[in-house]
Amino acid sequence: MHQPVEWKEWGPEAFDLAKAEDKPVLLDIGAVWCHWCHVMDRESYENADTAKIINEHFIAIKVDRDERPDVDARYQAAISSISGQGGWPLTAFLTPDGRPFFGGTYFPPVDGHGRPSLRRVLLTMAEAFQQRRGEVNESAESVIAAIEHNESFDGSAKDPGAVLVNKLLTAILKQFDGKNGGFGAQPKFPHAAAVDLLIDAALRREAEADSAAAARLAAMVTLEKMSKGGIYDQLAGGFHRYSVDEHWVVPHFEKMSYDNSELLRNYVHAYQSFGEPECARIARETMRWVNEWLSDRERGGFYASQDADVSLDDDGDYFTWTRQEAAAVLTPEEMAVAARFFDIGEIGDMHHDPLKNTLHIEFALTEVARTAGVSVDAAADLLQTAKQKLYTARKLRPTPYVDKTIYVAWNAMMISAYLEAGRVLEDAPAVEFAVRSLERLLREAWDGASLRHVVAYGEHGDAGVAIAGVLEDYVFSGHAALDAWEATGEFRFFNAAQALTDAAVHAFYDAAKGGFFDTPPDSGDKLGALVTRRKPLQDAPTPAGNSVAAALLLRMAEWTGREDLRAKAKATLECFAGVVEHFGMHCASFGLALQRMLLPPVQVVVVGADAVADALERASLTRYAIDKSVVRLPSLSVELPASLRETLPQLPRQDGSFAVVCRGFACQPPTASTEELTAMLAARS
Repeated sequence: MHQPVEWKEWGPEAFDLAKAEDKPVLLDIGAVWCHWCHVMDRESYENADTAKIINEHFIAIKVDRDERPDVDARYQAAISSISGQGGWPLTAFLTPDGRPFFGGTYFPPVDGHGRPSLRRVLLTMAEAFQQRRGEVNESAESVIAAIEHNESFDGSAKDPGAVLVNKLLTAILKQFDGKNGGFGAQPKFPHAAAVDLLIDAALRREAEADSAAAARLAAMVTLEKMSKGGIYDQLAGGFHRYSVDEHWVVPHFEKMSYDNSELLRNYVHAYQSFGEPECARIARETMRWVNEWLSDRERGGFYASQDADVSLDDDGDYFTWTRQEAAAVLTPEEMAVAARFFDIGEIGDMHHDPLKNTLHIEFALTEVARTAGVSVDAAADLLQTAKQKLYTARKLRPTPYVDKTIYVAWNAMMISAYLEAGRVLEDAPAVEFAVRSLERLLREAWDGASLRHVVAYGEHGDAGVAIAGVLEDYVFSGHAALDAWEATGEFRFFNAAQALTDAAVHAFYDAAKGGFFDTPPDSGDKLGALVTRRKPLQDAPTPAGNSVAAALLLRMAEWTGREDLRAKAKATLECFAGVVEHFGMHCASFGLALQRMLLPPVQVVVVGADAVADALERASLTRYAIDKSVVRLPSLSVELPASLRETLPQLPRQDGSFAVVCRGFACQPPTASTEELTAMLAARS
């Protein structure tokens, strides 16, 4: 707002003005957490001379990619087709009706490093628009055609099966970095859906022993290496967005809600499946960070992100340490352990300041203790006090900005993650807070027929201007509501899940060809590239809307017996089955949804409200499987969905708490024995 550029919001008023004044549009898409967006703001958009050029020759529109993911997705595709590269900031030049004809990402204030200056680009594009309008329109037409082609994914195939799941797993394993964990080379991003697909595959009896072992190895090495790297905040918990190196040491320091929700689920699933206590620790620490920094503890709800830095002159300085800074906080004994454990050296890891170290784990505690000449227990105690002191000192530094906007989809993703983590880790407050956050979402963003994209904005905590929800908002919220019903047995959440599912089908489903569009066909905002229909397939950066939608429909079909939902889920997966293998790990969530469709559902219902029921629920939650659902009901007197109404009341009478295992819609006798329950679940195919 303080910039001299006369920015307009995305909307018909801005484009009407461009048409009236016959000016091209300068579209800047950025994000609150984006470091290079801030750099370009300061270097160029806060410069009076640059602003004068923009205001004279363009109508300038600024868009927040988190607020308008539909706008961002299309113009990212457009600029990628022009320059071969996307990302943020996204700088696009549009005709007055919003069709892109040129663009790129970051443009510097002066020519250099193979990039033209923004001023030169501005003047060139203004001249082209005025003097070579035919070429501009021709370019815009070809870019729109490219977007339509790239986003259509016309690759349907009937009856996709286990072979396709195995192809996706093979593609993931081929990219696995056995030395450093993760997939591919630098830069390295977490691929949470790929890790879940590997964990699920590692526990399947029908899998060949070698392939199951390979899946487990890839998942666990990746989780271990990430949690030991600088991408994980060793002091506060939680994960940064990605690593610039293949060793996970130096991250881009922003922390995103959607990364942390999905990685939280990864570590919970690994703990469920393999009993690795380190995975439980990372999960608990991640929730501790979210509780402290990324949640509205009073009203419920999860915030969007935390910035990487506090100014343009630093690069993660809040999170990094020189050896002298650490020594000033710690005793010599604490320093001897912490410096070795976290690799705090005189020469650090950061290019902009070689004295700065990212905290990452280089050596086992036993080696650290031996080097320091103390026992392992003493080293552990010294390390714990050192971490507390370093974190306390870090919090005295200027803190990177937290974007307190509560976006519906990301909020729902974290709600689901907290419900899973709370149940598996027996953290009742986590479940309670997730339920409270869901109640707020349903109260403030859902009117029973349509969903908003934002629950509440930033510091003010109000909803602001209503922005219509996109596909992700509906389907992630549907999953969150269903997760809440499974965790609590409160049927109001099941009703909400069913209503959200039906609303998503009504607003986004393509009845002609199958699959879901990301925006409704009758949306009033069809400006510019929004006229292009888009069916999201790739997990970038969140699980793809179509995969998540298919999984939601399958879950609802399992509980309601509605074949119409199952048929639409199948048609959605068939819509992409002919092309999905070419995207490999970027379509891992598709593999999870397909696996759910192919396997007979395993439903465990635990009835009771005492210690016996708690033990049965604990046993039911052991081992993660995409096709397994665990429902906790306080009693049989509560309202039930159709599938349970047809089975539970017909079972033999059981005194006290009990559990029932249903597989493929056939139920086994009730049991109050955790040993019998474990045996029933182990017998699954």
